[in-house]
Amino acid sequence: MSECRGCRTEVEHCHGTVIHHALRHSECTEVDCVTPEVMHAFSIDCDAIGCGCAQPMGSTEDRASSTG
Repeated sequence: MSECRGCRTEVEHCHGTVIHHALRHSECTEVDCVTPEVMHAFSIDCDAIGCGCAQPMGSTEDRASSTG
């Protein structure tokens, strides 16, 4: 498998995806990632993977936010 451009040029980057949560800190799909969020090529909102932390207050969703 060939290296990506970031690997070839030794630029700080991560091959994981940043998941942005509404009520928690963002997280990366790569274990033990310490790369800053802005250095990731991919990012998604948590609802794209079924996380309910951004559900509105009063939602029937099991994981709904109590803060709205």
